Amino acid sequence: MMKKQLCFLLTLFLILVSTALAQTEGGIRNVFFDTLRAGDAQPLPIGVEPMKYVGDMYITAADSSLMQYVSRVVQRDLDFYADFELVPLDSFYLKTYEITEMTLLGWKRLGAEMVVRLEAEFPGPNLRVRWRLFDTNRQRQYATERLEYNRTFWRELAHDIANQIVTTLTGDPGIFRTKIVYVKKVGNAKELFLADYDGANEKQLTHTGSINLSPCFSPKANVIYFISYMEGNPKLFKVDVVSGKISKVADYPGLIAAPEVSPDGNKIACVLTKDGNAEIYVLSLEGKIIKRLTHSPYSIESAPTWSPDGRNIAFSSDRTGTPQLYIMDSDGLNMHRLTYQGGYNDSPIWSHRGDRITFVSRTPSGRFDLASINIDGTDYRVLTQVGRNENPHFSPDGKHIIFASTRLGGWDLYTMDITGRNQRRLTHSGNVSNPNWGPLQ
Repeated sequence: MMKKQLCFLLTLFLILVSTALAQTEGGIRNVFFDTLRAGDAQPLPIGVEPMKYVGDMYITAADSSLMQYVSRVVQRDLDFYADFELVPLDSFYLKTYEITEMTLLGWKRLGAEMVVRLEAEFPGPNLRVRWRLFDTNRQRQYATERLEYNRTFWRELAHDIANQIVTTLTGDPGIFRTKIVYVKKVGNAKELFLADYDGANEKQLTHTGSINLSPCFSPKANVIYFISYMEGNPKLFKVDVVSGKISKVADYPGLIAAPEVSPDGNKIACVLTKDGNAEIYVLSLEGKIIKRLTHSPYSIESAPTWSPDGRNIAFSSDRTGTPQLYIMDSDGLNMHRLTYQGGYNDSPIWSHRGDRITFVSRTPSGRFDLASINIDGTDYRVLTQVGRNENPHFSPDGKHIIFASTRLGGWDLYTMDITGRNQRRLTHSGNVSNPNWGPLQ
């Protein structure tokens, strides 16, 4: 009996020690373990049935294909969303139990708590879809809506169905009609490209034959500001998203870098070296200097990012040796250091709730990962664990992050939930970087 107790105590001690070592190595906490231990809300299991035709007229093979396309986009949208978990329709389950039509009870047995059913009609040149949302526990309809678009806009229709379902279940607006902008290598140039949030409908925005960097959306998503070498030295430009017209915004001696538009859309924070050192300034939308915020003649200040309310700015500075993150008021006052972990911290972005900042951090492994920290400097967490990771940016709902990574070779874009879960590859060309996620439309 005594021997069994000693074995049990020894085993328990080893478990506790190994857990403590895993959590405290380099002061880093594993977000995957912490998220589960903290009992965060689990994603809602949701199923999406293939679209069915409910009209009384003959439809073509093209119409049938269109129904499949819309169904897949709705499924992918809901699967992408951080608060949901898509439950696949199990063909083995259907064959085993000889099920010809899935019931709500069948979905419940597969683990789905909600089910989406899509019904299509084809009035003239249009596609009309009614979506119905069912609660499998209560075995009844929860919500329904109807949308009708020209068939040409079937992707927009699918995204709007998913957006409505998100709003119905969470109260938050969906992000599936948002855009992303990024830099892509074209020959010896780096040009700006625009795409849907999921990488579809890619469109080249600039054709300068030069180096273009650091794109950022205006709050209305109609204009993108960026840095370009098209006139030799780097200058601040803007491009109209619809027309593609490029206009110069600011031209100062030395370098200009890292522009970010304020949440109210009236100012631009950026880095200028016009006085010999990299300092943070605030410009008007016309490129005029409103105020210089930092005065550090022996350090490099970079990567300013606005808090959601526009009252604060986080930035990177090497004033203590290696780059670390700092926070100051938007007028440059009350500056204080934020990070003390990670040998090199840069490229901060502020969460939409305003309580955390995500950034690039060189971890004890020597790898550049994405990390997250509370704005009071506590709870440093590493979100990525493979490849080199850079250029993080939040989705407009604050639940997802887009970033660039070399985990599969060249630079491509990836997305993940804010906890680091569900990391997915978005592009496959190996020459893409500098992503920025546009606002809700």
